[in-house]
Amino acid sequence: MARIFISATHKSSGKTTLSIGLCAALYAQGLRVQPFKKGPDYIDPLWLGAASQRPCHNLDFNTMTPDEIIQMVQHYSKNADIALIEANKGLYDGMALDGADSNAAVAKLTQSPVILVVDSRGMTRGIAPLLLGYQAFDREVNIAGIIFNRVGGARHATKLRESVEHYTDIKVLGAVQNNPEMEIEERHLGLMPSNESGEAEQQIGRIRDLVAEQVDLATLLGIAEEPLTPPAPSPSRGEGEEEKNILAPLPLRERGWGEGFLRIGICQDPAFGFYYPGDLDALQQAGAQLVPINTLKDAALPNINGLFIGGGFPETHMQQLAANTSMRESIRDAIDNGLPTYAECGGLMYLSRSLIWNGQQAPMVGVIPGDAVMHTKPQGRGYVKLQETADMPWPGGDTLHTINAHEFHYSRLENLTATGKFAYRMQRGTGIDGQHDGWIYRNLLASYTHMRDTAQFRWAQRFVEFIRQTQRNPTA
Repeated sequence: MARIFISATHKSSGKTTLSIGLCAALYAQGLRVQPFKKGPDYIDPLWLGAASQRPCHNLDFNTMTPDEIIQMVQHYSKNADIALIEANKGLYDGMALDGADSNAAVAKLTQSPVILVVDSRGMTRGIAPLLLGYQAFDREVNIAGIIFNRVGGARHATKLRESVEHYTDIKVLGAVQNNPEMEIEERHLGLMPSNESGEAEQQIGRIRDLVAEQVDLATLLGIAEEPLTPPAPSPSRGEGEEEKNILAPLPLRERGWGEGFLRIGICQDPAFGFYYPGDLDALQQAGAQLVPINTLKDAALPNINGLFIGGGFPETHMQQLAANTSMRESIRDAIDNGLPTYAECGGLMYLSRSLIWNGQQAPMVGVIPGDAVMHTKPQGRGYVKLQETADMPWPGGDTLHTINAHEFHYSRLENLTATGKFAYRMQRGTGIDGQHDGWIYRNLLASYTHMRDTAQFRWAQRFVEFIRQTQRNPTA
């Protein structure tokens, strides 16, 4: 299978915009493009998915084993013509000093040739030693091509190309001119999500056309189609041992759960759009039928057995959320009456008493007795480690097991008027109060932490089983 890894020398080089354009340009040629994104990001995958017309999946060493990453790429790319993996930050950047969790590590693990995006503003001949250093730093990384970005003009592009071709063996795939039409609006968490942008389709089309005109797609495809060395199995797997599919949950018949599907409402609208496609797959595999809900327009909850409210930007839609009084009352009444509900970050903010941002305050659902107050700086950001407490309501827990996840929120839950129970104890990170996360009320669990359904924490299966328990015991 053809695959390519789009990285850069440093953050904000424009690799996401170029990756969006490449996905859209290759899709326009009739190719089935499967996008992936390194790290826990939600926003870039929304754009990559929209550009390729296929859900974009995250590859993250924090929550996944190397075998899981390999299996995810193989599983979701099996009916694609090419896989495009986009890095985060720079090629060799990562938290581990030895680079074990870097972008380069993903490229090596998946045996993907690297296309390096370079913000070439202010550079000419100096591009050569930069590239030579990147090649020499790790000879196992195959830097197969380069795309100059934000080029100043034809003369600038010629100087860059001549330097690279004279001093290195890296193929020059294109020189993308500095053009405001390539830009996507940004806000405090990064790019404007594509599910919020009414002009997302048109913007993707503009980026697609500019990239197709300035990047040699034929040569890029040739690099992607070069023979690959099959990824090595995990050292922990014994010789002759059958490979275990650690992506897929156990079949329903092996779990002993009841027959039939549960209807789980999922809030998917411009205010709430941060969902991992693999997690939604896991919910469905566990026996859930996902029922879309629009918190901005729908008058009330439909007939559902459980509710999932993911992250997003409720603050940018706070007045519209507040104006939909009937939906807020419907959700509050349902949770008060014991509807199993799971909320993350933006979902927690929506369930609070009110949301305060830019000097304005708007009423929210009101089942969490506190106010979600937005600040100018992040209140919690990065990877977190936590442990479940004895109050965790979902079945199958382990209070000794460390869970890896992440948080990224500018709000803080303030003015709490009641003492609550928490599902998690923070080992690293901020959560709700610096020590705990996972507010529990009735059958609600709401946290700032974003969970990922992988082998280390099968939250989707446990949430579905929790819903089944409440069905069997409605007074719980």
